[in-house]
Amino acid sequence: MKTINTPWGAINPSVYVFPVQYLLILYGVIYFLPFDIFEYLFKGEDSLIEWLQFLGYFFSFLFCIVILFSKKRDRSIKQSICWILLTLFCFYAAGEEISWAERITSIGLDTIREINVQGETNLHNLKGLNNYLHFSFISTGILFGWMGWKIWPDIEALPSKKFSLFFLIVAAFYSYFDLSWITLGERIRNDQEAIEFLMSSGIFLHCYCFVKEKIIR
Repeated sequence: MKTINTPWGAINPSVYVFPVQYLLILYGVIYFLPFDIFEYLFKGEDSLIEWLQFLGYFFSFLFCIVILFSKKRDRSIKQSICWILLTLFCFYAAGEEISWAERITSIGLDTIREINVQGETNLHNLKGLNNYLHFSFISTGILFGWMGWKIWPDIEALPSKKFSLFFLIVAAFYSYFDLSWITLGERIRNDQEAIEFLMSSGIFLHCYCFVKEKIIR
């Protein structure tokens, strides 16, 4: 990690601090820009940040494919299974992020649209399942941001400690989002897409760095 020099001294973080820098720029600068730039780029369907999430998961999926088909003899069955699971996760997340390209191709399943709270062809917004969407982000954020490297440090498919902030911030956001509703009856700002971008970025960097350090070199 790079040393951060401040007027109060040097900071030597053991994790990537990009998520903190991202939030400072997002809410300290972009949020106050005119012409609803924040709303246009970081909120709503088909926004820039949603497509960046898709690209993050999609390229992570491609990196996972590269990993699975390289150095197979040197990899244990356990490691291969974990990489397969991450590959499936990235493929699923990429597809769900853009509702399997339904708005581009106009191709979808009416049977799914009828039971989808947003009338789209995706699984995460199905009636009943969507109630657990926030919990899935919380649990995934904790798994990738803490439990993975803490309990199973030998599993290569799980992000290492240096990527933890990309996932823990997402888990913290959804925990606070739901806690505010449970205790106060109203939720905080609904900037889900802007926050979820961190998780896709974290997985992308994890897969990219693994390919760069373990496969290419």
